[in-house]
Amino acid sequence: MSEANDRNKAIIDEFRANEGRVGGYFEGRTLLLLHTKGAKSKQERINPVAYVKDGDRFVVIASKGGAPTNPDWYYNIVADPALTVEVGTEKFQVRATVAEEPERTRLYNKMIEMMPGFGDYQQKTTRKIPVIVLTPVK
Repeated sequence: MSEANDRNKAIIDEFRANEGRVGGYFEGRTLLLLHTKGAKSKQERINPVAYVKDGDRFVVIASKGGAPTNPDWYYNIVADPALTVEVGTEKFQVRATVAEEPERTRLYNKMIEMMPGFGDYQQKTTRKIPVIVLTPVK
């Protein structure tokens, strides 16, 4: 297992043991567990991701810390936008869409208000960081 996978597993375990709350970098922040299917492997993947609410929708940012490439989970979402998320102790289905302008910028700025580090990520890369809207399926 890679270092990133080990770190994610530790965050996932802590999230589930503490009703969605974790310490460290994400302490006091809103965090969800994003369940996707590998675009190629079709195997389930779970990634802890910071989110901000927009009405009844959840917004996540495919920042990868400002890396030059999108995170793998972004490609999984594009391949299959029917997802499951865990928020606190709840687990439910959502439909993912990639936000277009001007909504993308509005939602990205909303995330920066909550976690200013996302502004740094935007400065570190030349790619346009995708913003994904997760709408609960009723």
